[in-house]
Amino acid sequence: MAFQVHQPESVEAAIRLAGAFGPDARFLAGGTDLIIQINRKRCAPQHLIALGGIRGLCGIEAGADAIVLGALTTHKAIERSPVFAGPLAALAEAARVVGGHQIRNIATIGGNVANASPAADLLPPLLALDASVSLAGGRGTRRLPLAQFLHGPGATDRRDDELLTSIVFARPPQRSATAFIKAGRRRAMEISIVCVAALLQLDADGSCRTVRIALGAVGPTATRAPQAEQALRGCEPTPAALQEAGRLAAAGCAPISDVRASAEYRRMLVQALVPRALQRCLQRIEAYGR
Repeated sequence: MAFQVHQPESVEAAIRLAGAFGPDARFLAGGTDLIIQINRKRCAPQHLIALGGIRGLCGIEAGADAIVLGALTTHKAIERSPVFAGPLAALAEAARVVGGHQIRNIATIGGNVANASPAADLLPPLLALDASVSLAGGRGTRRLPLAQFLHGPGATDRRDDELLTSIVFARPPQRSATAFIKAGRRRAMEISIVCVAALLQLDADGSCRTVRIALGAVGPTATRAPQAEQALRGCEPTPAALQEAGRLAAAGCAPISDVRASAEYRRMLVQALVPRALQRCLQRIEAYGR
Protein backbone atom coordinates (compact mmCIF):
# COMPACT_ATOMS: atom_id res chain seq x y z
CA MET A 1 0.00 0.00 0.00
CA ALA A 2 1.16 3.56 -0.73
CA PHE A 3 1.53 6.16 2.01
CA GLN A 4 3.13 9.55 2.34
CA VAL A 5 5.97 10.08 4.80
CA HIS A 6 6.28 13.41 6.63
CA GLN A 7 9.39 14.43 8.58
CA PRO A 8 8.56 17.26 10.99
CA GLU A 9 11.39 18.94 12.85
CA SER A 10 9.45 19.88 15.98
CA VAL A 11 6.79 18.46 18.27
CA GLU A 12 4.49 21.31 17.28
CA ALA A 13 4.85 20.48 13.58
CA ALA A 14 4.17 16.78 14.26
CA ILE A 15 1.02 17.68 16.20
CA ARG A 16 -0.22 19.93 13.38
CA LEU A 17 0.24 17.11 10.87
CA ALA A 18 -1.55 14.64 13.11
CA GLY A 19 -4.41 17.09 13.60
CA ALA A 20 -4.71 17.68 9.87
CA PHE A 21 -4.71 14.00 8.85
CA GLY A 22 -6.58 12.56 11.85
CA PRO A 23 -7.08 8.78 11.91
CA ASP A 24 -5.38 8.44 8.50
CA ALA A 25 -1.99 9.23 10.08
CA ARG A 26 0.31 7.27 12.37
CA PHE A 27 3.40 8.40 14.22
CA LEU A 28 6.55 6.47 13.25
CA ALA A 29 9.32 6.09 15.83
CA GLY A 30 11.48 2.95 15.56
CA GLY A 31 8.82 1.25 13.46
CA THR A 32 9.51 -2.24 14.80
CA ASP A 33 5.81 -2.80 15.54
CA LEU A 34 4.13 -0.43 13.08
CA ILE A 35 5.89 -1.67 9.95
CA ILE A 36 4.94 -5.25 10.80
CA GLN A 37 1.31 -4.21 11.30
CA ILE A 38 1.30 -2.45 7.92
CA ASN A 39 2.92 -5.42 6.17
CA ARG A 40 0.36 -7.77 7.70
CA LYS A 41 -2.46 -5.40 6.69
CA ARG A 42 -3.57 -4.86 10.26
CA CYS A 43 -3.52 -1.11 9.63
CA ALA A 44 -3.36 1.00 6.50
CA PRO A 45 -2.29 4.57 7.27
CA GLN A 46 -2.16 7.06 4.42
CA HIS A 47 0.36 9.26 6.21
CA LEU A 48 3.36 8.35 8.38
CA ILE A 49 4.72 11.10 10.60
CA ALA A 50 8.37 10.19 11.17
CA LEU A 51 9.65 11.45 14.52
CA GLY A 52 13.37 10.79 14.14
CA GLY A 53 14.20 14.39 13.20
CA ILE A 54 12.67 15.94 16.31
CA ARG A 55 15.28 17.01 18.82
CA GLY A 56 14.47 16.67 22.49
CA LEU A 57 12.44 13.48 22.31
CA CYS A 58 15.42 11.23 22.99
CA GLY A 59 17.44 10.83 26.15
CA ILE A 60 17.46 9.91 29.83
CA GLU A 61 17.31 12.75 32.36
CA ALA A 62 18.13 11.54 35.85
CA GLY A 63 17.24 14.28 38.31
CA ALA A 64 17.45 14.27 42.08
CA ASP A 65 13.77 13.46 42.45
CA ALA A 66 12.59 12.07 39.11
CA ILE A 67 13.75 10.30 35.98
CA VAL A 68 12.46 11.35 32.56
CA LEU A 69 12.71 9.09 29.52
CA GLY A 70 12.25 10.76 26.16
CA ALA A 71 9.81 8.86 23.98
CA LEU A 72 12.47 8.15 21.33
CA THR A 73 14.91 6.65 23.84
CA THR A 74 15.87 3.21 22.54
CA HIS A 75 15.81 -0.06 24.41
CA LYS A 76 19.56 -0.32 23.91
CA ALA A 77 20.10 3.08 25.58
CA ILE A 78 18.06 1.92 28.58
CA GLU A 79 19.90 -1.40 28.67
CA ARG A 80 23.29 0.37 28.76
CA SER A 81 22.47 3.33 31.01
CA PRO A 82 24.16 3.35 34.43
CA VAL A 83 20.95 4.94 35.76
CA PHE A 84 19.27 1.54 35.49
CA ALA A 85 21.80 -0.44 37.45
CA GLY A 86 21.50 -1.61 41.03
CA PRO A 87 18.15 -0.76 42.67
CA LEU A 88 16.63 0.42 39.35
CA ALA A 89 17.68 -2.65 37.39
CA ALA A 90 14.15 -3.79 36.46
CA LEU A 91 13.87 -1.48 33.47
CA ALA A 92 17.24 -2.55 32.06
CA GLU A 93 16.37 -6.21 32.66
CA ALA A 94 13.19 -5.75 30.63
CA ALA A 95 14.86 -3.80 27.82
CA ARG A 96 17.56 -6.46 27.53
CA VAL A 97 15.13 -9.23 26.55
CA VAL A 98 13.23 -7.34 23.83
CA GLY A 99 14.14 -8.81 20.44
CA GLY A 100 17.76 -8.95 19.31
CA HIS A 101 20.46 -6.28 19.28
CA GLN A 102 19.25 -4.86 15.95
CA ILE A 103 15.72 -4.40 17.28
CA ARG A 104 16.87 -2.85 20.56
CA ASN A 105 19.03 -0.35 18.68
CA ILE A 106 15.96 1.16 16.98
CA ALA A 107 12.91 0.21 19.07
CA THR A 108 11.81 3.06 21.36
CA ILE A 109 10.23 3.13 24.78
CA GLY A 110 7.53 5.49 23.51
CA GLY A 111 6.59 3.06 20.78
CA ASN A 112 6.52 0.17 23.22
CA VAL A 113 4.19 2.08 25.54
CA ALA A 114 1.95 3.52 22.82
CA ASN A 115 1.59 0.13 21.13
CA ALA A 116 -0.02 -1.12 24.37
CA SER A 117 0.60 -4.81 23.85
CA PRO A 118 -0.51 -6.86 26.88
CA ALA A 119 2.85 -8.67 26.64
CA ALA A 120 5.06 -5.56 26.24
CA ASP A 121 8.09 -6.19 28.44
CA LEU A 122 8.72 -2.57 29.47
CA LEU A 123 5.20 -1.94 30.76
CA PRO A 124 5.37 -4.00 34.01
CA PRO A 125 8.59 -2.28 35.23
CA LEU A 126 7.09 1.12 34.42
CA LEU A 127 3.90 0.21 36.31
CA ALA A 128 5.98 -0.98 39.27
CA LEU A 129 7.76 2.39 39.18
CA ASP A 130 4.35 4.14 39.17
CA ALA A 131 5.27 5.93 35.93
CA SER A 132 3.25 8.59 34.15
CA VAL A 133 3.16 9.50 30.46
CA SER A 134 3.36 13.02 29.07
CA LEU A 135 1.30 13.86 25.97
CA ALA A 136 1.33 16.92 23.73
CA GLY A 137 -1.54 17.69 21.37
CA GLY A 138 -3.69 20.37 19.82
CA ARG A 139 -5.43 21.01 23.15
CA GLY A 140 -2.15 21.43 25.05
CA THR A 141 -0.10 19.08 27.18
CA ARG A 142 -1.21 16.66 29.85
CA ARG A 143 0.22 13.93 32.05
CA LEU A 144 -1.59 10.88 33.32
CA PRO A 145 -0.61 7.69 35.15
CA LEU A 146 0.46 4.86 32.87
CA ALA A 147 -2.23 2.62 34.38
CA GLN A 148 -4.89 5.09 33.17
CA PHE A 149 -3.25 5.48 29.76
CA LEU A 150 -3.56 1.75 28.95
CA HIS A 151 -7.09 0.75 27.94
CA GLY A 152 -6.67 -2.63 26.23
CA PRO A 153 -4.72 -4.45 23.51
CA GLY A 154 -3.44 -1.70 21.22
CA ALA A 155 -5.80 0.83 22.84
CA THR A 156 -4.72 3.85 24.90
CA ASP A 157 -6.03 7.21 26.09
CA ARG A 158 -4.00 9.01 23.40
CA ARG A 159 -6.03 11.22 21.05
CA ASP A 160 -5.34 11.19 17.30
CA ASP A 161 -3.46 14.48 17.40
CA GLU A 162 -1.51 13.71 20.58
CA LEU A 163 2.13 12.69 20.67
CA LEU A 164 3.56 10.75 23.59
CA THR A 165 6.65 12.81 24.44
CA SER A 166 8.08 11.25 27.60
CA ILE A 167 7.68 8.79 30.44
CA VAL A 168 8.31 10.08 33.96
CA PHE A 169 8.66 8.40 37.35
CA ALA A 170 9.93 9.37 40.78
CA ARG A 171 13.22 8.02 42.02
CA PRO A 172 12.48 5.11 44.34
CA PRO A 173 12.98 5.91 48.02
CA GLN A 174 15.80 4.67 50.21
CA ARG A 175 15.89 0.98 51.11
CA SER A 176 14.10 0.00 47.92
CA ALA A 177 14.88 -1.96 44.75
CA THR A 178 13.22 -3.28 41.61
CA ALA A 179 13.35 -6.52 39.63
CA PHE A 180 11.96 -7.97 36.40
CA ILE A 181 11.59 -11.60 35.30
CA LYS A 182 10.33 -12.85 31.95
CA ALA A 183 9.11 -16.33 31.07
CA GLY A 184 9.10 -17.29 27.40
CA ARG A 185 10.11 -20.12 25.14
CA ARG A 186 13.46 -18.33 24.81
CA ARG A 187 15.14 -15.72 27.00
CA ALA A 188 14.90 -13.09 24.25
CA MET A 189 13.50 -12.59 20.74
CA GLU A 190 10.26 -14.10 21.97
CA ILE A 191 6.96 -12.64 23.16
CA SER A 192 6.48 -13.14 26.89
CA ILE A 193 4.29 -15.94 28.14
CA VAL A 194 4.32 -14.08 31.46
CA CYS A 195 6.47 -11.25 32.77
CA VAL A 196 6.62 -9.88 36.30
CA ALA A 197 8.09 -6.72 37.76
CA ALA A 198 8.31 -5.66 41.38
CA LEU A 199 9.34 -2.71 43.51
CA LEU A 200 9.90 -3.27 47.22
CA GLN A 201 10.76 -0.76 49.94
CA LEU A 202 11.60 -1.83 53.49
CA ASP A 203 11.04 0.09 56.71
CA ALA A 204 13.81 0.43 59.26
CA ASP A 205 12.47 -2.63 61.10
CA GLY A 206 12.67 -4.74 57.94
CA SER A 207 8.94 -4.84 57.21
CA CYS A 208 7.52 -4.04 53.78
CA ARG A 209 6.58 -0.38 53.41
CA THR A 210 5.98 0.08 49.68
CA VAL A 211 5.08 -2.90 47.49
CA ARG A 212 4.26 -2.74 43.79
CA ILE A 213 3.82 -5.87 41.70
CA ALA A 214 3.04 -5.66 37.99
CA LEU A 215 2.18 -8.44 35.56
CA GLY A 216 2.35 -8.71 31.78
CA ALA A 217 0.65 -11.11 29.34
CA VAL A 218 -2.01 -12.19 31.84
CA GLY A 219 -4.82 -9.79 30.91
CA PRO A 220 -5.93 -7.29 28.27
CA THR A 221 -3.29 -4.85 29.55
CA ALA A 222 -0.24 -5.02 31.76
CA THR A 223 -1.59 -4.52 35.26
CA ARG A 224 -0.78 -4.29 38.96
CA ALA A 225 -1.60 -7.01 41.50
CA PRO A 226 -3.30 -5.00 44.29
CA GLN A 227 -4.33 -7.93 46.53
CA ALA A 228 -0.78 -9.26 46.59
CA GLU A 229 0.62 -5.80 47.28
CA GLN A 230 -1.78 -5.18 50.14
CA ALA A 231 -1.02 -8.53 51.74
CA LEU A 232 2.69 -7.69 52.01
CA ARG A 233 2.47 -4.12 53.28
CA GLY A 234 3.51 -3.92 56.91
CA CYS A 235 4.60 -7.55 56.96
CA GLU A 236 8.03 -9.10 57.29
CA PRO A 237 9.07 -10.40 53.83
CA THR A 238 9.46 -14.01 54.89
CA PRO A 239 9.50 -16.81 52.30
CA ALA A 240 5.97 -17.72 53.33
CA ALA A 241 4.78 -14.12 52.89
CA LEU A 242 6.36 -13.92 49.44
CA GLN A 243 4.75 -17.20 48.44
CA GLU A 244 1.36 -15.92 49.59
CA ALA A 245 1.86 -12.79 47.48
CA GLY A 246 2.49 -15.03 44.49
CA ARG A 247 -0.68 -17.01 45.18
CA LEU A 248 -2.78 -13.84 45.47
CA ALA A 249 -1.28 -12.36 42.30
CA ALA A 250 -2.11 -15.55 40.39
CA ALA A 251 -5.64 -15.63 41.75
CA GLY A 252 -6.25 -12.01 40.80
CA CYS A 253 -5.08 -12.08 37.17
CA ALA A 254 -7.18 -12.97 34.12
CA PRO A 255 -5.01 -14.74 31.54
CA ILE A 256 -6.25 -16.36 28.34
CA SER A 257 -5.23 -19.59 26.64
CA ASP A 258 -3.51 -19.13 23.28
CA VAL A 259 -0.85 -20.75 21.10
CA ARG A 260 1.89 -19.84 23.59
CA ALA A 261 0.39 -21.17 26.82
CA SER A 262 -2.79 -22.07 28.62
CA ALA A 263 -4.41 -19.79 31.15
CA GLU A 264 -3.68 -22.33 33.88
CA TYR A 265 0.02 -22.42 33.00
CA ARG A 266 0.20 -18.63 33.02
CA ARG A 267 -1.29 -18.54 36.53
CA MET A 268 1.26 -21.13 37.65
CA LEU A 269 4.04 -18.93 36.25
CA VAL A 270 2.71 -15.85 38.03
CA GLN A 271 2.58 -17.75 41.31
CA ALA A 272 6.21 -18.85 40.85
CA LEU A 273 7.70 -15.66 39.44
CA VAL A 274 6.24 -13.09 41.84
CA PRO A 275 8.12 -14.49 44.88
CA ARG A 276 11.31 -14.71 42.81
CA ALA A 277 11.05 -11.08 41.74
CA LEU A 278 10.39 -9.96 45.31
CA GLN A 279 13.31 -12.04 46.57
CA ARG A 280 15.54 -10.42 43.96
CA CYS A 281 14.43 -7.02 45.28
CA LEU A 282 15.41 -8.06 48.81
CA GLN A 283 18.83 -9.18 47.61
CA ARG A 284 19.40 -5.85 45.86
CA ILE A 285 18.34 -3.81 48.88
CA GLU A 286 20.89 -5.73 50.92
CA ALA A 287 23.61 -5.50 48.26
CA TYR A 288 23.31 -1.79 47.59
CA GLY A 289 22.66 -0.64 51.11
CA ARG A 290 19.33 0.84 50.23
